[in-house]
Amino acid sequence: MGRLEGKVAIVTGGARGMGAATVRRFVAEGARVAIADVLDEAGKALAAELGPATGFWKLDVTSEENWARVVAEVEAALGPVDVLVNNAGILMFKSLLETTKADYERVLGVNLVGEFLGIKAVAPGMIARGRGAIVNVSSVDGMKGANSLGAYASSKWGVRGLTKVAAMELGHKGVRVNSVHPGGVDTVMSNHAAAPRDEVDKAYGHVPLQRIGGPEEVAAASAFLASDDASYIHGAEIVVDGGMTVGSYYAGFPGAPGV
Repeated sequence: MGRLEGKVAIVTGGARGMGAATVRRFVAEGARVAIADVLDEAGKALAAELGPATGFWKLDVTSEENWARVVAEVEAALGPVDVLVNNAGILMFKSLLETTKADYERVLGVNLVGEFLGIKAVAPGMIARGRGAIVNVSSVDGMKGANSLGAYASSKWGVRGLTKVAAMELGHKGVRVNSVHPGGVDTVMSNHAAAPRDEVDKAYGHVPLQRIGGPEEVAAASAFLASDDASYIHGAEIVVDGGMTVGSYYAGFPGAPGV
């Protein structure tokens, strides 16, 4: 613990799910954290719970004006921003032919344009200080195809490419940029009905680790990438998916339990 001591971070989508787990982990590691989200009630409750090391800022990640305001206010309240975790995202299940142009643009607006605007908002200050770390949250669906996820997968593949370009352009200026690619994670997004973890795990029998992930496991990866322990990791893709992208696990084949 203490790997982020003295650092100031903005975590978008920080009010719940992976974002809230990231906020908790960053605070435990010594950071001061701005919880940035559109969810006022949940964001303010988390900030009140975690105390003076945090604060809540309402942020619509698709708004360039919102980004400028939030970064200025965070720096006035907590100090210069050292870390950005671009975590805010939305999920939509629709076949390509059912997806409207408005649907597609809405998902890309939050998941991809929002991360682009975040980088643009924090990078100048980081460059001026000669240091900074940006963690872009993509997905395993930014590394493979999946039916009914045309808009979502497009946005997450876009985040992957955006990360590479940002790494090329910002690295020599002292700013590290990496992406995290979660698989199934036990949050509201993946587990809408809040089913017990052991029940949800049954649906992940094809994953080599045989279970869904926990939001704290993704948060740990983001904390590592944000820390000086990752000082020579740049432009990397950290997959946190229990082996999902390795391939499907088939029970009864050689190597399966009891076989």
